[in-house]
Amino acid sequence: MDTTRLLRLGELALPGFVVGLIAGAVAGGLAGIVGQPIGWALVSMLALGVPLALLGGGYGLLAAFRKVRIGAFAPAALFWLIGFPLARLAHEVLTYLILTGEPQLPPDVLGFLAYQGIISAGFAIGFLWLHERIAPRWWRRMAPHNPEAAEIYSVYAAYAKHVYEQRQARRRSRGRATTQQR
Repeated sequence: MDTTRLLRLGELALPGFVVGLIAGAVAGGLAGIVGQPIGWALVSMLALGVPLALLGGGYGLLAAFRKVRIGAFAPAALFWLIGFPLARLAHEVLTYLILTGEPQLPPDVLGFLAYQGIISAGFAIGFLWLHERIAPRWWRRMAPHNPEAAEIYSVYAAYAKHVYEQRQARRRSRGRATTQQR
């Protein structure tokens, strides 16, 4: 694969990658707030942020190539139902490895993964919300030199127009219903 193609793919994946890093930074910040030493908070930030960033970049590529439906929660929830528990497992193992020098799995791995799967829906909501705000703007900026970014941005713009028109139609119909009741 040539360098230009890799750069273009990286531009498509960057918004999801950044959202994953932001999630890791939040985890590190929360670790610091609850009183963990700064080194532990940084380890937590990186050990969770890097896996989430890589998975977020993968989700961004899936969205860019329309393998997941834009604006829909179910595809994101399914993606993170698998991805979030794996990222959290990597976080646990890496944290133990960095802090103690030995990798260690959580005591009840299946229970741990099940719990992470349950809370993955909350993560999916936040991820999707932030990704939907960052990605289209980024892809619009990349569109002049990246044909894939131009294409996915046009799909997002058409989707946004469709959603806006539906909202306006609902408002008009509610307005007519209200006037008819009077």
